[in-house]
Amino acid sequence: MAVPKRKMGRARTHARRSTNDKISMPARSICPQCGEVKLPHRVCGNCGYYRDREVIETE
Repeated sequence: MAVPKRKMGRARTHARRSTNDKISMPARSICPQCGEVKLPHRVCGNCGYYRDREVIETE
């Protein structure tokens, strides 16, 4: 069984993890009503529409 001879430093551990454990950017879609960028399957925060109908009333 392999056993490390010395403790691995915090900086080295974080440097290794920084390239492999990155969180990818969330997916984006464009609102068909107003053209704003929004998260998919969510109500548009700008116009309040979801699937071609108004869900939230906005000014």
